[in-house]
Amino acid sequence: MSKTILYARVSTSDQTLDHQKAQAEAAGFEIDEVVADHGVSGISTTLKERAEGKRLYDKLRHGDTLVVRWVDRLGRNYQDVTDVIRHFMGQGVVIKTVINGMTFDGATEDPMQQAVRDALIAFLAATAQAQAEATKEAQRAGIAAAKADPKKYRGKKPSYDRKALDTVMDMVSKGAGTTTISKATGLTRQTVLRIKGDPAAAEETLARWGL
Repeated sequence: MSKTILYARVSTSDQTLDHQKAQAEAAGFEIDEVVADHGVSGISTTLKERAEGKRLYDKLRHGDTLVVRWVDRLGRNYQDVTDVIRHFMGQGVVIKTVINGMTFDGATEDPMQQAVRDALIAFLAATAQAQAEATKEAQRAGIAAAKADPKKYRGKKPSYDRKALDTVMDMVSKGAGTTTISKATGLTRQTVLRIKGDPAAAEETLARWGL
């Protein structure tokens, strides 16, 4: 009997397993089992290197469905994400995302559909890695600036926190509009536009305030 497994990677205190499960159920998924890794990076660890992630290779069978909030839960490394998705598709597992309702299925034999599917997988995996690298670089720059001049005037306290900033950048990478992001985060359109215009400055501001 086929089953639906939700895989969640909880890498920060702003993310919770309950939240990812609630999102999946709200999107209409009936989850049979949840597999989750806590406090692990999607950049430095592959799915097979995570305690729970590697269990998916033993648990998933032909006809099963693997649900993830977004492809970045599988990882933020281009090669790893593409390898993981292709491996499971080859086993007859369907991968579905909660955000935007993406479906990756290896059953199709039409070469054109295969080409479109594979191109989309590659694009999403590359986007996940690029976003992670940009965020990490901005964080390093902000921390370095704060350490170089700890007495520097911090300016006005930002109206956003780490969770809000990550949400903005996540939605931007997926093509969401300013108004949509503003409603989802509770930030003003002006703040969203400022973050989109200079993510590095937004990261530096958080670092100066220790947020």
